[in-house]
Amino acid sequence: MTRPKILVFAYSQVGAVCLEQLLSDGANVVCVYTHDDDPKEEIWFRSVKEVAKKNGVETRVAKPSLPEELEYIKKLAPELVLSFYYRALIPKSILEIPKLGAFNIHGALLPRYRGRACVNWAVLNGETETGATLHVMTEAADKGDIADSEAVSIEWTDTGHDVFLKVTEAARKIIERTLPALENGSVKLTPQDESKASYFGRRRPEDGEIDWNKSAVEIYNLIRAVTHPFPGAFTELDGRKCMIWKAEVLDGVAQPKEIVSRSPLVIGTGNGLLRISDIEKI
Repeated sequence: MTRPKILVFAYSQVGAVCLEQLLSDGANVVCVYTHDDDPKEEIWFRSVKEVAKKNGVETRVAKPSLPEELEYIKKLAPELVLSFYYRALIPKSILEIPKLGAFNIHGALLPRYRGRACVNWAVLNGETETGATLHVMTEAADKGDIADSEAVSIEWTDTGHDVFLKVTEAARKIIERTLPALENGSVKLTPQDESKASYFGRRRPEDGEIDWNKSAVEIYNLIRAVTHPFPGAFTELDGRKCMIWKAEVLDGVAQPKEIVSRSPLVIGTGNGLLRISDIEKI
């Protein structure tokens, strides 16, 4: 018996790992839509294109909303659509095609942290838990019924990248255990509780500027949320822009941005002190 035809939209580490999981399970992936890498972006994650090519799966980078792409997808006649960190909303005209539905992996425990950069926001906000959620795709982002989820812990010393890797593994586990139900149409769905929903928008490099009036804990969370391979947290010291890649919270009292010590570098905040252990002058 031929397994259902699956059309995949994927990018980034989550996209590569989840696509690899599908293929290792013998899923019938007929085509993968992905993105060309942005030359202005640091590419630290695995390539969806390379995973697809290695496994002989066709990849396309054109916008699926284009009329000719929609016609192509209709000819493919996918029975299931899956999206893993694809960077664009998939049109309703495509979501309506698969008889088994269209599902997306989101890097948070919905309905909390809908939107972009959800892992970075969770670390920045001092959360101790996040995860991945498989949900029905709708025209509105991240609002569809939940099919499955997997929680991961956020430790005090975890960086945004550390948590991203945990979320990637959570997403892989979800795909591994839900694929049979996705393929036979037996997935049990749970509506999202709108009263618990939260939304966070895209983060840009300039959002990493440190406000020294905030507490040492808040600044520490920002630094670890956006440290390598993300754009980083920054400030101006001695007239120069400085990237701060690693720090730790200390007890003590000083004025915000007051340099308490040069070696080691210790700076005052709105509440507590921050010891800077990795700084780069730009």
